[in-house]
Amino acid sequence: MVSENTKILTAEQEAKLLQPIDEYVGGIQAKINELRADGTDKVIEIQNTIDGLKRDRIYTQQEKEKRIAQLRSELDKAKAVEAQNKELVSKLIADAESYLKAHYDTDYYQSVAASCREEKVLAEQNYRASVERLNKEHQETVTKLSDPHEIKDEKYVHKNRLFDAKMKRAKDLQEVKDRQHAAFDHKYHLIDLLRMSKFTFGESMAQKWENYKYTFNRRDFLLKNGLYIAIVIIFIALCIITPIVKNMPLLTVNNVLNILQQASPRMFLALGVAGLILLAGTDLSIGRMVGMGMTAATIIMHQGINTGSVFGHIFDFTGMPVIGRVFLALLVCIVLCTIFTTIAGFFTAKFKMHPFISTMANMLVIFGLVTYSTKGVSFGAIDSTIPSMIIPRINNFPTIILWAVAAVIVVWFIWNKTTFGKNLYAVGGNPEAASVSGISVFWVTVGAFVMAGILYGFGSWLECLRMFGSGSAAYGQGWEMDAIAACVVGGISFTGGIGKISGVVVGVFIFTALTYSLTTLGIDTNLQFVFSGIIILVAVMLDCLKYVQKK
Repeated sequence: MVSENTKILTAEQEAKLLQPIDEYVGGIQAKINELRADGTDKVIEIQNTIDGLKRDRIYTQQEKEKRIAQLRSELDKAKAVEAQNKELVSKLIADAESYLKAHYDTDYYQSVAASCREEKVLAEQNYRASVERLNKEHQETVTKLSDPHEIKDEKYVHKNRLFDAKMKRAKDLQEVKDRQHAAFDHKYHLIDLLRMSKFTFGESMAQKWENYKYTFNRRDFLLKNGLYIAIVIIFIALCIITPIVKNMPLLTVNNVLNILQQASPRMFLALGVAGLILLAGTDLSIGRMVGMGMTAATIIMHQGINTGSVFGHIFDFTGMPVIGRVFLALLVCIVLCTIFTTIAGFFTAKFKMHPFISTMANMLVIFGLVTYSTKGVSFGAIDSTIPSMIIPRINNFPTIILWAVAAVIVVWFIWNKTTFGKNLYAVGGNPEAASVSGISVFWVTVGAFVMAGILYGFGSWLECLRMFGSGSAAYGQGWEMDAIAACVVGGISFTGGIGKISGVVVGVFIFTALTYSLTTLGIDTNLQFVFSGIIILVAVMLDCLKYVQKK
């Protein structure tokens, strides 16, 4: 073993330290390979041949069965050899692992790690010395010059030399990092060969942690997680401040359930608009669609005859069975929202109109129609038995959360496991390339808007159940900002083609929890808009920085 305080290891010295370990373990590995040749290796080879033969369409079924029968006979023999050698192989593996445990760290890795620490110190010292020398040379050169252009050129040259010195330091440090990582990884490479890629849980975690440290980049980490860290800090601060100011705890089971309950209908809206943002679009009509859906659902599920009218006509659905009214309300909400999103999707896809314009037009049309047809009145409460039938609280647990969970699972499946979902990412990332590869950009765009409409319809229907009605044209105002902000905070990039469903879920919970916490603390609603605006601005800024770095 080389002392930590002696010197930096050369490549030859490092190889000399590793040699006895490789020779000992390599000798055992050769014996194991010899024992596995007619046993385990043969079993794997024959099994792969059988699997390939089953998929092969060249041979007839009879030929396949005959050949598979022969292979199974050989497989049984190979398994018998494997079983016969199993105990000896296990002893050899245990011997090699004991040797590695006793010698690898003490005789090799610790010396390499110590050498790497000294190399890092030396790299930093060399960098500081280079900067000091370059600055001194620069000052001496500048004092000899009088022409402004020559001074400007010298400053430019000096700046480049400093940059080169910085790059050299980065290169030296990366080489040290690579060297230590390779030394760490070599042990697990030997274990990998011994056990045929079978690691214990602890070994797997050790490798993952080492790989995380090796690939960790502070700038990338802050770009990806900086906003989350800031929001978590704010939330922790609110949890500390609320008991002091309001004399009541914020982080309770009841409050968490209330946050999840409030977030559930909004989850549908965020999942809907996430697909449009994935296409580098947006939707400004979400809030108005919620108002339209709430109004329609309240009219159909109203307790008794409606007190308000639509285009002068008073609807009465009390003659229908309650369950029929519930599903009719859901169907009407979905149909109405889907009609309007399909119209916006058609104009966006057909005429290359920006979704900002098509959905803004939708927003104005919906609000105008609903307000004019209903005179802007609220339609009161729905039948009180309906919410307890569809979204009951079981042992104080609001089952409306399960609807949101189901929506997340369905949309995740569509995004990740269907052709439409893959096309969604492709069109969002590069519509021209997607079109050239045979993907219909038109139908993918319209499909994303249709899916958004279905989710908006579900979301407005659930919100009607949660609020026991109270549908009006003004309901849902500003909800589009919350849904879009949740997606952006959750990592759905406005540049298109980037994002995950898990990010949308996190974004919705973050915004709902923040709003709930600020309301509990007694912060004015108008100031809450300020918080939301700042969060959106920072989220988009970080998203733009990530995009610029990627480019």
